[in-house]
Amino acid sequence: MRTTNRAMVTGAAGFIGSHVCAALLDRQVAVVGVDSLNAYYDPKLKRDRLDRLAGRSGFDFVEADIAAEGALEAVEGDAAPDVVIHLAAQAGVRHSIDAPMSYADANLVGHLRVLEYVRRAASRPFLVYASSSSVYGANAKTPYAETDRVDAPVSLYAATKRSAELLSESYARLYGIDQVGLRFFTVYGPWGRPDMAYYLFADRIVAGEPIAVFNNGDLKRDFTYIDDIIGGVLAVALGAFRPREDAPHRIYNIGNNKPVLLMDFIATLEKALGREALKAFKPMQPGDVYATCADISAIEADYGFRPTTNLEAGLGRFVEWYKEYNGLE
Repeated sequence: MRTTNRAMVTGAAGFIGSHVCAALLDRQVAVVGVDSLNAYYDPKLKRDRLDRLAGRSGFDFVEADIAAEGALEAVEGDAAPDVVIHLAAQAGVRHSIDAPMSYADANLVGHLRVLEYVRRAASRPFLVYASSSSVYGANAKTPYAETDRVDAPVSLYAATKRSAELLSESYARLYGIDQVGLRFFTVYGPWGRPDMAYYLFADRIVAGEPIAVFNNGDLKRDFTYIDDIIGGVLAVALGAFRPREDAPHRIYNIGNNKPVLLMDFIATLEKALGREALKAFKPMQPGDVYATCADISAIEADYGFRPTTNLEAGLGRFVEWYKEYNGLE
């Protein structure tokens, strides 16, 4: 296991990023967090996440756009990180249809800036970066395995995340940069993103407004609770790197491996909220896929990853947080 005393986390004010920062600090790893606090969704939630980290020993935050030249070098200061956990990205499958250039800036240029920073850093930090289950695109086979072809994206967001993986592969081969990409599968939980379906559903159910149920409810998702995701991220970031024989770059799925029907998901959320949803059934949305399911055998074998949180418990914890955060009884 590598010695890790200091980490740089991009996207530190985000859903996953803020949880990663807290978990690293719990393990006495100093963290410099970087985030642009953009307005894709209400920056107040991002600032509230940061407030939970502010004042903790070993945590520093810098507001910066990682796609800007020299931003990461300026953030580093006098103490170089041992690991860079790159989670900053322009998220959202559907939003990528409306604002494609923001995805090019954040997900392509931003990722390339991170790779250049790592390449030029004297400490040559280990790089762990976020990819997405969306790269599997139109694949009909499930569960998705890392060895499956990923050349048929159905959204621009998916295309940018796959492109970032290819950029990482090229830097691993050209410069010997040790790095791991993690394909996240539908992460949910407290402090989550308000553009995600479960959060949008909760907002509308509480307001007594109808929820949009796409593909008439005939969808499956591999919902993965945030604490399970964080356990996997830290196992990789702080554990022993297992490079491939031909290049120091690995990609792992990180999901729950138990897909849930959308209608069952809604029923579980209704039970947790104690309210029934008004449902507006709609056709499939552009960029969506029918089902996601992660084959997690590789990350389980190499890092012992095994999710433990079932949907009822996970949504129960989300609803508990949601009510407290929004001042609901």
